[in-house]
Amino acid sequence: MMKNKLFSSYKWVFFVSRRFSSVDRGGRTKVTSFLSILALALGVMTLITVVSVMNGFQMSFIDSILELSSAHIQVKSLQQEELPRAEAFFENNSHIKTFFPFYEAQGLFTSGKNRETSSIIRAVPKDILYRDSGFKKELKIVEGQFDLSEPENIIVGNYFAHLMGIYVGSSISLAALSGGKDVDLLSDSRIFTVKGIFESGYSDINQFYTFISLEGGKKYFGKDSPLIYAIKLNDYNHDSLVLSQLSSEFPQANSLSWRQYNRSFFGALRIEKNILMMVVFLVFVVVAVNIYNAMRRLVFERKAEISTMYALGASKSQILMIFVFRGFISGLLGSFFGTFFALLITKNMSWVFIFASRLMYLAQYIPTAFFAPENLIYVRENPMYQIYSSIPARVFPHELLLISFFGIVSPLFSSLLAGRNILKMNVAEVLHDE
Repeated sequence: MMKNKLFSSYKWVFFVSRRFSSVDRGGRTKVTSFLSILALALGVMTLITVVSVMNGFQMSFIDSILELSSAHIQVKSLQQEELPRAEAFFENNSHIKTFFPFYEAQGLFTSGKNRETSSIIRAVPKDILYRDSGFKKELKIVEGQFDLSEPENIIVGNYFAHLMGIYVGSSISLAALSGGKDVDLLSDSRIFTVKGIFESGYSDINQFYTFISLEGGKKYFGKDSPLIYAIKLNDYNHDSLVLSQLSSEFPQANSLSWRQYNRSFFGALRIEKNILMMVVFLVFVVVAVNIYNAMRRLVFERKAEISTMYALGASKSQILMIFVFRGFISGLLGSFFGTFFALLITKNMSWVFIFASRLMYLAQYIPTAFFAPENLIYVRENPMYQIYSSIPARVFPHELLLISFFGIVSPLFSSLLAGRNILKMNVAEVLHDE
């Protein structure tokens, strides 16, 4: 009953607000209102698009690091007798998606072309592509195949292969290897055959990581090489919960989260994104100022109507709601259309980069054709746009909601500030002036 009464008392507020909008349809106020909604929509669209593109670039690095390098959690220092119980715990934990054991060492490889480069050598299960879908997704084989059936087989990154001048079928020698007391530091008898060349979204992994089988790790890394378990979670944000479970179940083990790996790198990405969002949020400040000025002018132009409503018994808060409602509608429309077009653009971001590449090409080609046609052979499309177009933009729901929320709140707050002049208005003076 109270709810219906409250709605009835403000029903005329919405009616008057719509009437003000319809009367202003051909006037200056209507144009200002339209431009405010347009600016707000462009601001929301720009912010969502830019943040989504940045998410795509950053997550291509982060996904490769999490899936191929650090995993979500690494468990070290498990005792030999604890391994069966640990694997049973991993298998039955509802937060854990998959897990696998691995060995890791650092080495120096040489090739027959007198080239050498260092590498992080990771020994993984032969069937890791079937056990870990994330690993399979991020490690794209560009030449050969992922074949670790023999201890001497090795999979290398494309940048590593380029530096070493090797191809599928080439032989490389592990000249130096870190390890325990039973491992020779220098040797020319550790020969591996390249079975596959991979590519990931992170260049450091493409350059420094190589993969061999667990059997190869046991054979070459020595008895002192520690067995490490890589754990992938259904949601990597649940790492703290799983770490607490591991610490209580295996107090002697050393468990580390992905947040502790590459901390400076992840921190730099976070700061970069926060600064970008802060800069683009200034668009909302500009739009809010424009809406504030437009609402102040509207209040001044409607002094006579406002005074008449006062005289008929309307309260100042009810009249204030007329202008706040207009600000709310402006924010709602601007956020809706801005979000819609932002999602449309991010869905087709590859076409946007290709279009930008063609546009930049034409911008160079046309002046060159007119003023220096002999230089046309040097005009080329920027190949970086093709790389950008291959990276999908990523929209995170919480960021989308936050940006849309600010798009609605900024004009609402501006309208509320501008409408405060109504509370200072003297009805008798206004009617006397009219």
